Amino acid sequence: MTDLSRLPHLDQALDALLGAVDPNVARILDKALGGGEVSAEEGARLFDADGASLLAIMAAADELRRRVNGDAVTYVVNRNINFTNVCIKRCGFCAFSRDYRQEEGYFLPLNEIIRRAREAWDLGATEVCIQAGLPPKMQGSLYIDLTREIKKELPDIHIHGFSPEEVLYGAVRSKWTVEDYLRGLRDAGVGSLPGTSAEILDPAVRDKIAPGRIGVDQWRQVITTAHRFGIPTTSTIMFGHVEKNAQRAAHLAFIRDVQKETGGITEFVPLSFVHEDSPMWSKHMVSDLRPGATGSEVVKMHAIARIMLHGWVHNIQCSWVKEGPKLAQVLLAAGCNDVGGTLINESISTSAGASHGQLVPPSELRRWIRDLGRLPAERTTTYGIRRTFEVEPEEPERLDIASENAAERFGSYAELIKLEEFRYSGQRAPSLEGPTWTEVRLKRKAAHEPTAAG
Repeated sequence: MTDLSRLPHLDQALDALLGAVDPNVARILDKALGGGEVSAEEGARLFDADGASLLAIMAAADELRRRVNGDAVTYVVNRNINFTNVCIKRCGFCAFSRDYRQEEGYFLPLNEIIRRAREAWDLGATEVCIQAGLPPKMQGSLYIDLTREIKKELPDIHIHGFSPEEVLYGAVRSKWTVEDYLRGLRDAGVGSLPGTSAEILDPAVRDKIAPGRIGVDQWRQVITTAHRFGIPTTSTIMFGHVEKNAQRAAHLAFIRDVQKETGGITEFVPLSFVHEDSPMWSKHMVSDLRPGATGSEVVKMHAIARIMLHGWVHNIQCSWVKEGPKLAQVLLAAGCNDVGGTLINESISTSAGASHGQLVPPSELRRWIRDLGRLPAERTTTYGIRRTFEVEPEEPERLDIASENAAERFGSYAELIKLEEFRYSGQRAPSLEGPTWTEVRLKRKAAHEPTAAG
């Protein structure tokens, strides 16, 4: 595939575009393209741009992406395991969590968690992503114990697990320091942490949309400590609710400062607010709340992330779950070089009203990438390249075949919360007791009942 990074007509086109837009925007973009660092104030100015200036921002971001990542677009074959939705927090944006008294609370037993991980491994996944609610009176060692048991069964699988919120909760429940808890996770086999629970790293906004959520300083402490102990993390932002452009830009500068300090961030993932079923939207809990980000805001968020993080965070991921495949393709032309993972079971965004499905098989991800004229590449969690695909394989992969009956085999969150077999009943620690989904499915087949659960 042709390397477009040095074709002179592209430079000429970008120069012409910069010459036709707001001079202030052109100056900032020219600074970024020349290797300069874009300040939070300049980033906020870019977020205010529209029209031709937005096209210039996209073009500049795409050029910076090309310089760092070339033509390759990466993805990871992974599975999400959200093992419980029972949570002590009442975050206004979260439609996933349930109070322990609610009928829809579930908690997967350890043997089902391991079965899901093993099934993913057998289908070609290299990663399981483990995040969940914060159950009341949880045994503090829960996350460490889960990690250890999974690694006993599957020593080579990468566990991308436990957000800063979960790490802090585990430490508090254990009466350990954050340092000791992260050391315990590392020694048990955690390979990396999701940099979620970041939302907007602005205390005033956090107090409005999720009072009681992990604080900004606490989030930074967990992330930087993880990096110090050799545990890489991702980084995220949730946008499109009540935040302002200046707060978006300040968040990006915050992430950049952390990366300058530690170098442990593998990627940045913008996550637009899914409003439909979130409590703060449906119950009118927050004033001035917007119904998610607009299309142009989504494009700007990804493009400006590339511009502001250039030189520090090398990978910008677009979420097909949040944005859908069509907008995800647009984002690949606006600074993104990664489309995330296959997921298999996606519960958190789906519960909030996201409508783009919970599984995309590898061949479909590659089709999106090829359609844009780019080169698909399967990666590891930490962005090592496992395989590039100059041509599509002649034979379908195992996950491609399994996806043909995905609802039957992997299930859905909507059915899971209705299953008595997995109902939350006060589990405090991993237990091998309880059914697996395979057993539930066979039982329901025998009784001629519906068979989807996720």
